[in-house]
Amino acid sequence: MLYLNSQKIPELAGLSFSQRMEVIRKAADNLPVPTKITLNIIKLLVLVPLFLLIARADGWAIAGYIVLLLVAYPAITRPLTFALCRKNFAAVRRQLFPS
Repeated sequence: MLYLNSQKIPELAGLSFSQRMEVIRKAADNLPVPTKITLNIIKLLVLVPLFLLIARADGWAIAGYIVLLLVAYPAITRPLTFALCRKNFAAVRRQLFPS
């Protein structure tokens, strides 16, 4: 399942926002290098076309493309990051917050 919000991830239930972000960052750091590269390439594939649209736009279309960028980038990359890191969440949580 894809999660848009870290509050909905069962492995992170009961943690504060800063604790959830710490677990997500640590799990992302622990990803294998090929997976990190793939994730970063996907992020670039989202960003580059939108920046090209912004660069070629005139007038108010620039604002529309910026809004599209602000909505599309996190909507695509966050669920993907959560999905790739999810298998490590429980172990990282136990390591960072034992209880």
